Formats: sequence, structure tokens, C-alpha cells
Amino acid sequence: MTSKVTFLPKSTVELEINIPWKDIQSTYDDILKSVVQEAEVEGFRKGKAPKSLVEEKVDKNKLYEEVIKKVVPKAYANAVSEHKITPVISPKIEILKAKLNEDWSVKATLALKPKINLKNYKEKISKLKKSKVKLWVPGQTKKEESDKLTLDEIIKALLEEAEVELSDELIKNETNRLLADLVDQTRQVGLTIEQYLLSKGKTNEQLKTEFAQTAGRNLSLEFILMEIADKENITVSKEDIDTLINKVENKEEKEKLVKDSYYLAHLIRQQKTIDFLNNL
Repeated sequence: MTSKVTFLPKSTVELEINIPWKDIQSTYDDILKSVVQEAEVEGFRKGKAPKSLVEEKVDKNKLYEEVIKKVVPKAYANAVSEHKITPVISPKIEILKAKLNEDWSVKATLALKPKINLKNYKEKISKLKKSKVKLWVPGQTKKEESDKLTLDEIIKALLEEAEVELSDELIKNETNRLLADLVDQTRQVGLTIEQYLLSKGKTNEQLKTEFAQTAGRNLSLEFILMEIADKENITVSKEDIDTLINKVENKEEKEKLVKDSYYLAHLIRQQKTIDFLNNL
């Protein structure tokens, strides 16, 4: 297997992967062997029919679909390892060439962690807090709490100050996730997506545009907070996770949190980062 990497703008990478025909043929033979072992052909006991006879009866396209499922992910993983690339989402895979007795060609488009420039985020937050102190009204707000920022204020300040170079592939991926969630939500209340759009007076394209903007905003914030947490050495201990889990009384919810402890740690780290910003 050989591969070539091309670094594109916006933290996007293209991999062109060449898969030798001998690897394709070997995988095909292994899959066909498994099919033969399970094949029931008239006149033969199960798994005892000749390979050539079974091959004539099976759908070759389906066999090669199985070949693709096996060889392409393996070739992609090898290429990513070879070029020391760390994608943040699953790649978009295109089969460029897949002919019999010839090497196959595959293109993978993938998104990397975006480049982030935090700029003067601390100064931005500090100035915002000072402006809130000036707005303190005696008798209406506790003075010691007057400089605390709301979550929305912190988010707005970070998004205004920092620069995040998001891959288009990353935004597409998140947009599709948001759309899939919406489809599930509308189904749960007995609506189709068409009925939902009609009720909102929106077209499908308008919805996609809105969700793409939301996806970009959500992703930017996610990576900004991660960058700040890394920069400020904000960590999450096992004790942090256990303390939060132990506060949950419902047994099923507690078990779910234990299973999702990695994601829970991510949420705790985000909250710690928000708290850090509010204490600047």
C-alpha cells in the first residue's frame, strides 16, 4: 500500500491511497471461503459445495462490497499512521478506482484539530468584568457578585476575541448531526421534517444554513475552551468525577454516568474552564 498526503486550507487533509490488487484478491478469497462454508447448495451438504459453484451463484457486487468494508478502513488506518495525522472525525471516503486485476485507488478527506488563536482573551474577560462593576446598583445586587459574568457573556466574549480555523468537513459533520437529532425529535412528537419546516415557515436550505452557523459556533466554542484548558493546565481528577456521580441518587442514571465517565470528565473540564474565566 502506498499513500500521498495533501494539506489543504482550514485544517483539512486529503489522503490518496493505493491498495495493491494482491491485497484485494486475498481479502476476496477469504470472504468467499467464509461464504462457501455457510453455503447450502442443492446436491451438497452445507459448506461442501465446490468453491467455483458457489462463486457462480453469489452476487459478486455484494462480495466486493464486503471487500471494501475490510480493506479500505485498514488502508486508511495505515495511511493515517504513516503520515502521523490525527483526525478529529471519521473521514469522507471516495473510491476513485476499483477495477478487477488492477490496484484500487481511494481518496480520504479528513479534518484535523483547528488552528486556534486565543489572542487577548484574558484582557477581554477582565475588561468585561470591570464594566459590570461600574453598573453595580446598591440595594439591587450584591457587590461581591456584581463582577460575575453569565455563561452567555463569557461565550460571546470568547467567540468575539478568538480565531478558530474550522475545517469545512468538521462543520458538515456537526451540521448533519444536528439535523439527525432534529429528525429524531420531530418523529417523537409525530411530525415529519416537512411538517416541522412548514410550521416554522422555513425551507430545507434555510434550515441547513442555520444549523451550519450553529455548528460553527458550537465547534468554535468547544475548541476555544479546550485550548484554554490546555494552556492553563486545567485537569479533571478521578475524585472530581466520583464526587459528581455520587450526587446522583437514581441508580440507572448513576450507572449511565459511570459508563460515560470520559464524556463526564470533558464536561467537568469545560465547567472548570468557565469558572477559571469568571475568576480572572
